[in-house]
Amino acid sequence: MTHNPYIYILIMAGVSFLIRVLPLTAIRKQIKNKFLRSFLYYVPYVTLAVMTFPAIIDATSSYIVGAAALAVGIIAALLGAKLIYVSAACCVAVFVLELLPIPI
Repeated sequence: MTHNPYIYILIMAGVSFLIRVLPLTAIRKQIKNKFLRSFLYYVPYVTLAVMTFPAIIDATSSYIVGAAALAVGIIAALLGAKLIYVSAACCVAVFVLELLPIPI
């Protein structure tokens, strides 16, 4: 029994289309629920975080170095650094920690 990949692609396209179009057609008026509005506001940030954080940990030769770089980035962000400086601080942290002769 062979599977036709075009059927899978068509189903994926249909589901993706429905996810984007259904809210536009089902919800006609402005959303006034405070909880739902805040939930929808933060969905893109949560999605980005869920995709980014595991990649930060896995991108280095050691999970400990990745976690340390993540901690440096969080501290830099909490101190009010701009995004470019946060990412540069993370890169420098990884570079320095990878150079250290620590058995990790």
